[in-house]
Order: sequence, then C-alpha cells, then structure tokens
Amino acid sequence: MNTANKLTMVRVALIPIFLMLLYLDFQFTVLSIDIHSSYIALAVFIAAALTDVADGVVARKRNQITDFGKFMDPLADKVLTFAAMLWFVEIGVMPAWLVLIVIIREFMVTGMRLVAVAKGRVIAATMSGKIKTVVTIFCLIAMFLPLSPWMLIICWILIGITTVVSGVEYFIKNKDIMKLDM
Repeated sequence: MNTANKLTMVRVALIPIFLMLLYLDFQFTVLSIDIHSSYIALAVFIAAALTDVADGVVARKRNQITDFGKFMDPLADKVLTFAAMLWFVEIGVMPAWLVLIVIIREFMVTGMRLVAVAKGRVIAATMSGKIKTVVTIFCLIAMFLPLSPWMLIICWILIGITTVVSGVEYFIKNKDIMKLDM
C-alpha cells in the first residue's frame, strides 16, 4: 500500500477514536489545566482532516493516485464529517435538516458519478466541491469551541450554502450524464 493510501487508512482508523472520545465524556487535569475529552476529540478530528490534505499532496507529488484512493479518500472524508455532524445533532448544536441537506447532496453527487463511470466517464472534483469540504471542516472545528449563537448560525449557513452551490455546480457541469436513455 502506498503512502497516500496509508494516510487515508489512518483517517479511517481515527474516526472511531474520535467518536469514542466524544461518547466517553471524561475530564482530567494536567498542570492545573482541565482537559475535557471533547478537546482531545477535536485534536483527533483535526489530525484526521490533515491526513486528507497530506494524502492528496502525496498522491499527486509521488503519482500515487490509485483506484483504492479514488474510492476510499472521499468515503473517509464523508464518514469523518458525517460523524462530527451527527454528534452535533445529538448534542443539539446542529439542526438535523442541515445534515440531511449535506447527505442528500453527497448521495446525489455520488450517484451521478456512478452513472458517469457506467458511461465511461470520470467526474473530477470541482473547485466548489473542494471549497465546500474546507468550509465544512473549518466550521465543524469551530463548532467544537464555545461559539455565540450567531456564530453557530453563520457556520450552518456557510455549510448549507457551499453544500448546495457545489451540488448544483456538479449537476450543471455534468447535465449530459443524467439525460434519460430512451
């Protein structure tokens, strides 16, 4: 397994650790500093997100782009972000309707990609899709911190807008893929 794929697998392995830290909900003190497990979970989330950046850089720089990486990298990203979002829904920090919008967009884009592959075409990630991923990760990181209600709403709006805009862009750019075969 090449380095880029190993980094993707590290991200996958960090997801259950991230969730375990959230659900265990413990606190300890080091050098008179109280550390809550959610902050350790945040560090794990950031580390997992950084492996996404690293595996992309490594894959391109070392020409380690593989079918495994094309499949597993976006899947790992989705599972990591969905894990955080569902946690935030559970604790009342994020509305479920927003997560549903994100999930619908991901299923629709993935479905379109599957149809494209069946027609012998690969749909590459768009700049708006990459922006959506970065904005979502930054907003999720921010949501781990104590935010005012209006800052929280700004995060929701940013996630919602970038999700919808990138999804619409995928469909506009690739509308020929979805034409009905009659």
